This record gives sequence, C-alpha cells and structure tokens, in this order.
Amino acid sequence: MNKIIFKSIFFLLVFIITPSQVYGNNALGLYMNDFYSKSNEASILLKEIETTLKDGSREKVCLKQRKAARLGLLANESLIKAFEIAEIPPPMETIKESQKRWESILNEC
Repeated sequence: MNKIIFKSIFFLLVFIITPSQVYGNNALGLYMNDFYSKSNEASILLKEIETTLKDGSREKVCLKQRKAARLGLLANESLIKAFEIAEIPPPMETIKESQKRWESILNEC
C-alpha cells in the first residue's frame, strides 16, 4: 500500500510540473498532446487511488491502477514517436525507467 502511495505522489509531482498541453497542428504536436493528455489522466487516476486508500477503502483500486498504468505506457509510446518525428534522440534511459514503473504498477494487482 505504501508503495502505491509513494508511486502516486511521484507521478503526480512529475506531471504537475510539466505543461499540460502543447498546441500544434502537426504530427509532433499531436503526439505531444496525446502524451500530456494520457499522462494527466493517469495522474488523476493515481490521485483517486491515493484518496481511496487513505479513506480505508480498496474499491476499484486495481481497476483504476491498471487503467492508469495502461495510459502511462501509451503516453510513453506517444512521447517516443514525438521524439522520432522531431528527429531528436529520445532519452531512452528515462523512458525505460518510466516504462518499468508503469509495468510494475500494472502488475501489482
């Protein structure tokens, strides 16, 4: 339970600091918007899980946790595609670490 709360707080801090949307009509802008929207949605779900656990309930925790993890993984894919379009090498070490965190969240329940 503490592990979930710690991960939730970490992801919330990361995604609150990042801008919420990039405006653009090109493919790069679309992938970045997709990344930010999915990341924000996953963060919201993790915040809901944290609140639910603090209230002493486990209602739909696993369902929300899996959904958040799937969104996080899809957001990472969009981020990689955005880097490819921009022809900038993605920070693969950071992305792989994020991927591992999302996969561990997905597999915890």
